[in-house]
Amino acid sequence: MKKLFKRTAGRTPARSAAAVGLAVALAVPATAAVAVAPVAAIPPGLSCDTGKHAIDDYTGYALCRNNGSTTQTFWVHLVCGWSPDVDGEHVTLRPGASGQSTAHCAGLGTGIGEIHVRP
Repeated sequence: MKKLFKRTAGRTPARSAAAVGLAVALAVPATAAVAVAPVAAIPPGLSCDTGKHAIDDYTGYALCRNNGSTTQTFWVHLVCGWSPDVDGEHVTLRPGASGQSTAHCAGLGTGIGEIHVRP
Protein backbone atom coordinates (compact mmCIF):
# COMPACT_ATOMS: atom_id res chain seq x y z
CA MET A 1 0.00 0.00 0.00
CA LYS A 2 1.33 3.44 -0.95
CA LYS A 3 1.71 6.11 1.79
CA LEU A 4 -0.43 9.20 1.26
CA PHE A 5 1.52 11.43 3.64
CA LYS A 6 5.23 11.92 4.01
CA ARG A 7 6.51 11.88 7.58
CA THR A 8 8.61 14.88 8.50
CA ALA A 9 10.78 15.24 11.56
CA GLY A 10 8.88 12.62 13.55
CA ARG A 11 5.49 14.36 13.25
CA THR A 12 2.31 12.88 11.92
CA PRO A 13 0.21 14.96 9.51
CA ALA A 14 -2.37 15.57 12.25
CA ARG A 15 0.28 16.89 14.62
CA SER A 16 1.73 19.12 11.91
CA ALA A 17 -1.72 20.59 11.17
CA ALA A 18 -2.36 21.14 14.87
CA ALA A 19 0.98 22.93 15.25
CA VAL A 20 0.21 25.21 12.30
CA GLY A 21 -3.28 25.97 13.68
CA LEU A 22 -1.88 26.80 17.11
CA ALA A 23 0.76 29.09 15.59
CA VAL A 24 -1.90 30.96 13.59
CA ALA A 25 -4.16 31.33 16.66
CA LEU A 26 -1.31 32.69 18.76
CA ALA A 27 -0.35 35.16 16.04
CA VAL A 28 -3.71 36.97 16.38
CA PRO A 29 -3.38 39.92 18.78
CA ALA A 30 -5.31 39.55 22.03
CA THR A 31 -7.27 42.75 21.34
CA ALA A 32 -8.66 41.27 18.13
CA ALA A 33 -10.31 38.45 20.07
CA VAL A 34 -12.42 40.80 22.19
CA ALA A 35 -15.47 42.05 20.31
CA VAL A 36 -17.48 44.96 21.66
CA ALA A 37 -21.05 45.26 20.46
CA PRO A 38 -21.99 48.70 19.20
CA VAL A 39 -24.24 50.67 21.53
CA ALA A 40 -27.79 50.91 20.23
CA ALA A 41 -28.95 54.31 19.03
CA ILE A 42 -31.26 56.34 21.26
CA PRO A 43 -34.78 56.47 19.82
CA PRO A 44 -35.50 59.59 17.70
CA GLY A 45 -36.97 62.52 19.62
CA LEU A 46 -35.40 61.49 22.94
CA SER A 47 -32.21 62.83 24.47
CA CYS A 48 -30.89 60.47 27.13
CA ASP A 49 -28.11 60.09 29.64
CA THR A 50 -27.28 56.56 30.76
CA GLY A 51 -25.02 55.25 33.47
CA LYS A 52 -24.40 53.12 36.54
CA HIS A 53 -25.42 54.06 40.04
CA ALA A 54 -22.64 55.91 41.88
CA ILE A 55 -22.14 53.22 44.54
CA ASP A 56 -23.74 50.13 42.94
CA ASP A 57 -22.25 48.64 39.75
CA TYR A 58 -25.33 46.41 39.35
CA THR A 59 -27.89 49.24 39.02
CA GLY A 60 -28.17 51.20 35.77
CA TYR A 61 -30.41 53.98 34.55
CA ALA A 62 -31.60 55.97 31.54
CA LEU A 63 -32.67 59.57 32.17
CA CYS A 64 -34.46 60.87 29.08
CA ARG A 65 -36.21 64.01 27.83
CA ASN A 66 -38.81 63.96 25.07
CA ASN A 67 -37.76 66.63 22.58
CA GLY A 68 -40.29 65.47 19.99
CA SER A 69 -43.86 66.50 19.30
CA THR A 70 -45.55 63.20 20.22
CA THR A 71 -45.78 61.11 23.38
CA GLN A 72 -43.02 58.48 23.63
CA THR A 73 -42.37 55.45 25.81
CA PHE A 74 -38.88 54.16 26.66
CA TRP A 75 -37.12 51.84 29.11
CA VAL A 76 -33.57 50.98 30.07
CA HIS A 77 -32.13 47.58 29.04
CA LEU A 78 -29.08 46.27 30.93
CA VAL A 79 -26.73 43.62 29.58
CA CYS A 80 -25.68 41.87 32.78
CA GLY A 81 -22.71 39.66 31.96
CA TRP A 82 -23.23 36.17 33.43
CA SER A 83 -26.69 36.98 34.79
CA PRO A 84 -29.79 37.35 32.59
CA ASP A 85 -30.28 40.77 30.97
CA VAL A 86 -32.96 42.95 32.58
CA ASP A 87 -35.33 45.74 31.53
CA GLY A 88 -36.37 48.69 33.65
CA GLU A 89 -39.86 50.08 34.02
CA HIS A 90 -41.53 51.57 30.95
CA VAL A 91 -41.72 55.36 31.17
CA THR A 92 -44.12 57.41 29.01
CA LEU A 93 -43.20 61.04 28.36
CA ARG A 94 -45.31 63.84 26.91
CA PRO A 95 -43.48 66.35 24.67
CA GLY A 96 -41.05 68.39 26.78
CA ALA A 97 -41.23 66.02 29.78
CA SER A 98 -38.36 64.09 31.40
CA GLY A 99 -38.26 60.75 33.20
CA GLN A 100 -36.01 57.96 34.39
CA SER A 101 -36.04 54.17 34.04
CA THR A 102 -33.82 52.03 36.29
CA ALA A 103 -32.97 48.32 36.45
CA HIS A 104 -30.78 46.07 38.58
CA CYS A 105 -28.63 43.11 37.48
CA ALA A 106 -28.55 40.02 39.71
CA GLY A 107 -25.60 39.83 42.09
CA LEU A 108 -24.35 36.52 40.66
CA GLY A 109 -22.92 38.09 37.52
CA THR A 110 -20.14 40.47 36.67
CA GLY A 111 -22.27 43.62 36.78
CA ILE A 112 -23.45 45.80 33.92
CA GLY A 113 -21.72 45.30 30.58
CA GLU A 114 -23.89 47.59 28.42
CA ILE A 115 -26.77 50.01 28.87
CA HIS A 116 -29.32 50.57 26.09
CA VAL A 117 -32.42 52.74 25.76
CA ARG A 118 -35.33 50.88 24.11
CA PRO A 119 -38.41 52.45 22.53
